[in-house]
Amino acid sequence: KGVKQVAEKWENSDGSETEFQEFCLNNFFVDEDLTKATEKFQRNLESLYGNLHKISRDYSWAIQVDIGPEHPVDFMFANYSAFAHIKDDFFKTKLAFVILLNYPLESLELKNQEGMNWSREKWAEVRLAEQFSNRVPAEISQKVNEAYVAADDYISNYNIYMHHLLDTTGNRLFPEGLKLITHWGLRDELKSHYANPEGFARQKMIQKVMERIILQEIPEVVVNNDKYDWNPYDNKVYKANSEKVEAVNAEPDTRYKHLHSVYKAEKLMDPYRPDAPSKIDRRFKEDREMLEAEVEGLLKDVLTAPALKDIAALIKKRLGRELEPFDIWYRGFKPKTEYNEAELDKILKARYPSVAAFQEGVPTILRKLGFSREKAKFLNEHIQVDPSRGAGHASGAMMKDDKAHLRTRIPEGGMKYKGYNIAVHELGHNVEQVFSLNGMDYYTLNGVPNTAFTEGFAFVFQARDLQLLGVSGKSEQAEALDALNTLWATMEISGVALVDMYIWRWMYEHPEADAAMLKQAMISISKQVWNDYFAPLFGHQDQILLGIYSHIIYTGLYTPDYPVGHIIYFQIEQYFKDKSLATEMERMCRLGRLSPQIWMQKAVGEKVSALPMIKAAEEALKIVTK
Repeated sequence: KGVKQVAEKWENSDGSETEFQEFCLNNFFVDEDLTKATEKFQRNLESLYGNLHKISRDYSWAIQVDIGPEHPVDFMFANYSAFAHIKDDFFKTKLAFVILLNYPLESLELKNQEGMNWSREKWAEVRLAEQFSNRVPAEISQKVNEAYVAADDYISNYNIYMHHLLDTTGNRLFPEGLKLITHWGLRDELKSHYANPEGFARQKMIQKVMERIILQEIPEVVVNNDKYDWNPYDNKVYKANSEKVEAVNAEPDTRYKHLHSVYKAEKLMDPYRPDAPSKIDRRFKEDREMLEAEVEGLLKDVLTAPALKDIAALIKKRLGRELEPFDIWYRGFKPKTEYNEAELDKILKARYPSVAAFQEGVPTILRKLGFSREKAKFLNEHIQVDPSRGAGHASGAMMKDDKAHLRTRIPEGGMKYKGYNIAVHELGHNVEQVFSLNGMDYYTLNGVPNTAFTEGFAFVFQARDLQLLGVSGKSEQAEALDALNTLWATMEISGVALVDMYIWRWMYEHPEADAAMLKQAMISISKQVWNDYFAPLFGHQDQILLGIYSHIIYTGLYTPDYPVGHIIYFQIEQYFKDKSLATEMERMCRLGRLSPQIWMQKAVGEKVSALPMIKAAEEALKIVTK
């Protein structure tokens, strides 16, 4: 088997047939020699990946962390991929061939059939071999990195100045200084107005802004610019505080040019990946280790859950009006507190006036979640909080003596609730990242099965944000509301994920398409998914809001991890009910990067399934409506 694995990757430049034979005979290890080789690969790969990751973080620091104006050279450094030459170098030095000769590549089917009985060493060996299961040239990896960096920077700087939005009568509905990144900031601002008597008009305006962005009808000059006023309804632009209409151009399909560039870059990889000849294959079969059809089935289980009709009727009754398309983001099932968002902002500004203050507060947050004083101190020492240019994200370390990084946006004057909610989510990622690296017995097992699992832990933290502030407790009613909220939120992001999946299918089916054609496809697919699953609940046809998510543009098929993450989160939450979150989370994270279904069985005793979430929502309806 090892000889076959080497032969599949061996090229003429690697040596003659005789040299190939000599290499295999001289480098096949058994017994103690194999054990020593495993130890050396585990140690040296941690050093290699860990240090290169530090370099990559340093080189992208200026465009991800808010340290002042960006310099043109910052983008050049961010475009440099420190990892691009690893595979080339390992194949040239024949280290990759040593790995392929001595460690097995196993199919996903076999992992799921036999993985429950595999030893930790066996799993570590399989993950080691997978590091070099393909041979993509460094220049191709570099071009892929450049496409993603450009798309990331475009999204990170896509802000709307809300005070400069005008309604049909010329009124300003939003406070001065409010700058929101799309889609996160716009969506969360929309959510915040459900408790506001004047919120409906603001929500409608945000929906219109989103639609203009998706359609690329938004005037280019109003993006990240406070020098103009804009009426998104008639799409007219004025010099700030002036009545003179300006002649301006719409954004020239820039949104879809970036998505198209990411697709074209990924296509460059396809010829070098006969085992996974498309980005779709690589995302599902390799990154997620869940087949595309399997994930699509989970999403459709959620989207067709009978309980959704009853939840929609309940929301309609609570709102006292017909449902609007933006009610996919309804947040009224959150446990009620005596504080509105403005009051929460006030609490948070006082508690976390700066990034340094949030860093100092991390141990307290962890203690409230049940971690011991020593464990909270350990985690805080391995997590660094940075001021983010974007909405916020988490970046794990790749070696044990490095730190995970939590990026959060804290404006001048202190943290606001929206930013705090995201920061608590990212802290969940960081805690997982620290445990699943620093607590790992084999380096190649570090991490969790896929990003949906780290999202699951992030949702566990995020769901407790109000409890951590001391403004909400748990009760039967609160748990029922949480079950309804989880299914509704999973429904929304499942629709987004289907749009993401279908647009990538469309791109592969239409390789000659340009950005303008891609835009039309996005609009059409968004309408199709809406009409299939959302129109029966909302009573509106041909809506396009599902196409607003920034992740679709810059993360390459990431969004399916969110609904799968919600599903996993709910199963984990159910398991945590009568157990210690802190103890069980650490145990689960230390399982490492097993295949998803094996990990779930070892973690909570069952495979990944949407049924527990759906059944819990059905029971919750009985409690909430009685």
